[in-house]
Amino acid sequence: MKHFKILLLIAILGIASVSYAQKIAHIDTDKLLAEMPETKSLKAELERLNKTYKDDIDAMVTKLEAKIKKYEAEGKTQTLEENQKRSAEVQQDRNRVYQAQQSASQEMQKKYQSKLGPILKKAEDAIKAVAAEKGVVYVLDASPGKGLLVFDKGEDLYSAVKTKLGF
Repeated sequence: MKHFKILLLIAILGIASVSYAQKIAHIDTDKLLAEMPETKSLKAELERLNKTYKDDIDAMVTKLEAKIKKYEAEGKTQTLEENQKRSAEVQQDRNRVYQAQQSASQEMQKKYQSKLGPILKKAEDAIKAVAAEKGVVYVLDASPGKGLLVFDKGEDLYSAVKTKLGF
């Protein structure tokens, strides 16, 4: 009888622990973000902006190179004072090119950061909603290199989140 009570207690505790088990799922957030239409749109927008900046900077460089070539060809016929003045002018133009490159880089970064935040929020909200619908308590990021997924026998939420986002 004593053994029966112990077995019954173990069975009850086992059933109770199963009922309190927490459901775990995983999702490859890198893959999800890469396939979101908003991310693709952002990428296309940044590529267009980058091309515009590149074209402008390339035009500045071409103009500078022509100026340098002209000044080098005329250098022997100019006075020392004129050559020094031209050298300073070329240096100023180089500085303008460098500043344009830095400014373009900063603007691209600002645009990326400002547009990425809402995309990340939308993905996070969709993941949370799907997890709640499926009774999932923990969601692990299964993206390569994140190092969070140890065992992937849990539920993969990728398809459900993708559907929730409408793509």
